Amino acid sequence: MKITLERKNTEYLLEAKGVSGNTVMIDHSGMETVQGVSPMELLLMGVGSCSAIDIIAILKKQRQNITSYKVEVTGERYELDDSKPFKSMHVLVKLEGDIHPDKAQKAADLSFAKYCSVSKSFDKCVEITYSIQINKPS
Repeated sequence: MKITLERKNTEYLLEAKGVSGNTVMIDHSGMETVQGVSPMELLLMGVGSCSAIDIIAILKKQRQNITSYKVEVTGERYELDDSKPFKSMHVLVKLEGDIHPDKAQKAADLSFAKYCSVSKSFDKCVEITYSIQINKPS
């Protein structure tokens, strides 16, 4: 796996590109005008999207009808020397549709315990918890 980064202005704005050719804009969150997501936001997005792909795939195989899928990922950080790594993350999965609660819970359990490579990458250093809400519009 490989990505490339290219600086797009005279400050911190970067364009990241994957092998697919798709891009993501990344910027310094402390700038007056922020034109992309921060690297730390990208980590939260990675956990949320990786688990979403797993959970949706598992529920589709179980013939569960998902009409809406939303995720909120929150991260708690701590001071470590001159950096602020994540201490913990919580993933809230909001599902709507004809979905059996036990199947949704099992799909999330499988994602976080077995399949989601992004969350598994944090196993030794970040506590990741998750919860499921079904048929509760945001």
